[in-house]
Amino acid sequence: MVIEVNKINWGKSITVGITAGLVAGLVKLGWENILPPRTPERDQTNPPQKMLEQFGVPTQITHATYTYSGQQLPWVSYVVHFSFSAGFGVLYSIGGQLAPWIKKGDGVPFGIAVWDFFHLKLMPLMGTVPAAKDQPLEEHVSEFLGHAIWMWTIDALIKSKEESGK
Repeated sequence: MVIEVNKINWGKSITVGITAGLVAGLVKLGWENILPPRTPERDQTNPPQKMLEQFGVPTQITHATYTYSGQQLPWVSYVVHFSFSAGFGVLYSIGGQLAPWIKKGDGVPFGIAVWDFFHLKLMPLMGTVPAAKDQPLEEHVSEFLGHAIWMWTIDALIKSKEESGK
């Protein structure tokens, strides 16, 4: 099945992708509470914070927090996390129409490919995280499964919108 670019409802596809990405971002954060990917020491500067610092953003910004229920929460990390998730929601929403093969397996293989590219290749290459062989097994398990359920959530939400016709 081939969909022509001019037949895509761009506004709907972008809106659905952003929405699915934001909801899936919440799912991924919840997942990380059950299976934390990093030790507390390694999470003192988490990958989004480290990457921003590598791009020249000052530490006082990357480590900025807000307080809720007596806890300091890293709002800048959340902006990066949810932007990444919403961006991939849009990419998957539109990309799935242009290249339906990426939706095979309900998005799970695509999510695992995103994990592989970013966590095992790009971020180690950039020095944002240790080389894949130097990351703890717990990190691999959490991120592998977390990315699978993250993209499965995006896929399910996009499909529910497609099926409802809204």
